Amino acid sequence: MANLIQAAKDSVNEILQAAYRAAVEKGQLPAGAALAGTVEIPKDTANGDFAANHAMTGARALRMAPRRIAEILIENAELAGTWFDSLEAAGPGFLNFRLSARWYADVLAAVRTEGADYGRLDEGQGRTVMVEFVSANPTGPMHMGNARGGVLGDALASVLDRAGWKVWREFYVNDAGNQIEKFASSLDARYQQLLLGEDAVAFPEDGYHGDDIRELAAAFLAEEGPGWLERPEADRHAALAAFGLAHNIPRMQCDLRRYGIEYDRWFFESELHASGYVAASVQALAERGWIYEKDGAQWLATSRILADKLRQQGKSEEEIEKLELKDDVLRRANGFYTYFAADIAYHRNKLEQRGFDKAINVWGADHHGHVARLKAALDALGLDGEHRLDIVLMQLVKLTRNGEVVRMSKRTGKAISLTDLLDEIPVDAARYFFNSRPESPVEFDLDLAVRQDSENPVYYVQYAHARICSLLAALEAEGCPVPETAELSLLTEPSERELIKQLAALPEEIRLAAQSYDPSRINKYVTELAARFHRFYTACRIKGAEAEIRDARLLLADCTRRVIALSLSIVGVSAPEKM
Repeated sequence: MANLIQAAKDSVNEILQAAYRAAVEKGQLPAGAALAGTVEIPKDTANGDFAANHAMTGARALRMAPRRIAEILIENAELAGTWFDSLEAAGPGFLNFRLSARWYADVLAAVRTEGADYGRLDEGQGRTVMVEFVSANPTGPMHMGNARGGVLGDALASVLDRAGWKVWREFYVNDAGNQIEKFASSLDARYQQLLLGEDAVAFPEDGYHGDDIRELAAAFLAEEGPGWLERPEADRHAALAAFGLAHNIPRMQCDLRRYGIEYDRWFFESELHASGYVAASVQALAERGWIYEKDGAQWLATSRILADKLRQQGKSEEEIEKLELKDDVLRRANGFYTYFAADIAYHRNKLEQRGFDKAINVWGADHHGHVARLKAALDALGLDGEHRLDIVLMQLVKLTRNGEVVRMSKRTGKAISLTDLLDEIPVDAARYFFNSRPESPVEFDLDLAVRQDSENPVYYVQYAHARICSLLAALEAEGCPVPETAELSLLTEPSERELIKQLAALPEEIRLAAQSYDPSRINKYVTELAARFHRFYTACRIKGAEAEIRDARLLLADCTRRVIALSLSIVGVSAPEKM
């Protein structure tokens, strides 16, 4: 598919290589030099549309002043039949290229002919990638961190899909281990308190204190009656945990569906334990010599694995010692496997059993210390965790209203959950605001998210789309539909060409967003696209313009409509036709 920004850069290189060969044949430049350089888009387009530094980087090899090299290359450059009208030298030897009308026309042709596939690339070459995100504990409502992680993971998966990866979305359900036992004991305490009185039963100090636990315990009592009070504690805990999970997990699925997120699979940690895969994964590490026993427990020699990796990276023994690397328990003395053991097994399942080429996890910043240890364990299993597992760490979310931090829901009086948030603001606003740079904290202004003016970025972009739809509908009603063809060489106004350049930039933005795991680039891209459309619409009359110019501008407006809608769809935001 078309990436006409990159194609133009490649064309610049080809033109300069051909010019160098021609100059060598004439004896103007010495042979045998590798003429290479970078091609950039200048901040100030008065200096041209693309700037190349080949003359400067080649100065030493060619033993000539960069400016003189630039002049010789210009003399030998052949622009006929290319996307460029002119080439000139600037400053110490920059080579500035100016685009021709043909390139602008080709951009609009690509948008129209490729349709919904515009911006699709082959960077991933069909390789498989699993994006695991949210994976909230199923012991209570999802919070703001889950809300942000949901959008980042979903938008990243969309970006990777458009960049040519075969994408799989997954939610890992932690339905085993200590947190589930704590969940069960919390439910048990509330269940007993309902029957015996709150003073008669102590609540666990480290239990879950939320009202949702009280509600689940009451629902269990209403459905099952008081009979479980006489049953063994282990059986009661198992029943309460199963009951709680059976209520919480569908609720999480419903909330995420409302948020516009669907997964290919909800993977349950309990499956790993029941199948024996956790034990088998620890055994696989033992067979490779990375497990030892101490105090009745099985330990992973994490410090040794990490130290070996650091030595390979050239770290000294003194530097390694300062890190105070530690080992990890995988199976406790009581025979139970740790969460880390299950996590290793889960990622082994991703990379070895299911064979994903790459796994990407979207985690909260508090998981930072877990990253190197997990990658090391996968390296120890021979699965190249260093390169096949990538972790996107996201920072915290701060909600504000009237300039003040908000921690409680106005509706429930409790900590704000994803459900509370979506009751208060539109899903589109939530998704747009949370899709920001993962490494930066987010300040989410609840007042701004519901404002209907240009200060609200999602409204600003959606309004641009609706404005174009209304314009096209009005002109079609007057007998002027979007034409199949138009004289696009007439689009010479600065605001027209700047708008077309932004349309051309989408494929490159998708490539960079996929490369950097930063889908927020699409937000910035489409906000700028909307801004350029508004400037174009103000500067260039469509209705009432001469027929040929009107048709060319109509076609440009229609292409802009298509690309705004496509860009918003990547981040899971709607493109309304009326507002």
